[in-house]
Amino acid sequence: MSSALTDLLRCPIVQAPMAGGVSVPQLAAAVSEAGGLGFLAAGYKTADGMYQEIKQLRGLTGRPFGVNLFMPQQEHADPAAVDVYAHQLAGEAGWYDTELGDPDSGRDDGYDIKLAVLLDNPVPVVSFHFGCPTPEVLASFARVGTVTMVTATTAEEAQAVQRAGADVVIVQGVEAGGHQGTHRDTPEADGAGIGLLSLVAQVRESVSLPIVAAGGIMRGAQIAAVLAEGASAAQLGTAFVATPESGAAPVHKQALTNPLFVRTELTRAFSGRPARGLVNRFMREHGPYAPAAYPEVHHLTSPLRKAAAKAGDPQGMALWAGQGHRMARELPAAQLVEVLAAELDAAKTALSSFPGGTDR
Repeated sequence: MSSALTDLLRCPIVQAPMAGGVSVPQLAAAVSEAGGLGFLAAGYKTADGMYQEIKQLRGLTGRPFGVNLFMPQQEHADPAAVDVYAHQLAGEAGWYDTELGDPDSGRDDGYDIKLAVLLDNPVPVVSFHFGCPTPEVLASFARVGTVTMVTATTAEEAQAVQRAGADVVIVQGVEAGGHQGTHRDTPEADGAGIGLLSLVAQVRESVSLPIVAAGGIMRGAQIAAVLAEGASAAQLGTAFVATPESGAAPVHKQALTNPLFVRTELTRAFSGRPARGLVNRFMREHGPYAPAAYPEVHHLTSPLRKAAAKAGDPQGMALWAGQGHRMARELPAAQLVEVLAAELDAAKTALSSFPGGTDR
């Protein structure tokens, strides 16, 4: 394992930060206590909400943990396209007896204020999604002793992460659940994502940074595969959604293995940015017409998603999930880390037993 990570986790397992209420302090604490690296998701929270969760997490564990930030969005959506989509969603608002959200509720997710809080009250790790921070921001975190990680979905993005001065690159394959962490939202690139093993190999030959591999990983043998490809650790999100500590809605947890939901797709239906989730009615009906408009569409659909969750209706929710969702296990988070670590060890042993095999 890379020296940038050895002091942070005893086993090469990172719990993905999942915004929207999934990555709660109880989940992050359980993962960190078990030897992995737990994460809080600051996305969609206020700076004070983030700070309060950090305080709560520190009361639950003395082990290292991370906080994830969303980068401010530079591209501005076409207001007319957002208006057309809002008109299309009027029937959903009527069905769930709620109002559509205000698409102009903010574009930067309180980024600067959250940076100030995290620099005044340093945490062990800060990661970034939807882009790369400036070298000045990354240097500021280095001065306070915070390890920085940035998501990349291509080798070119990974090179930008290295140039900016981050400590670790999170390599996200197209299999990953939730939002793709592309640095720019370019609709013409929709569907052009790279599979995780191919992407890790490309990034390994492009940068010298330690790699955390993310995307569809649900078993210890898959962790072994990305480690063999050159990653230092694996990041798992969907695998932790079904745990009792997860803050995901019960219907979301159940949907992961419900035979009604047979596949996932990347969609802009819920947020205006490509994100992988279980295919449901909302995605089928609105996905083909959703504009490239993040976070405007996210704000627009937020009340609909909350109303659907309150009603226990998975057909109107954003059921974020990676391609391995059917392999989800309803285990306590700490036990899941232990099982994954045992599977990883077994995979390494099996590999080393072959002629020419390795136990690395």
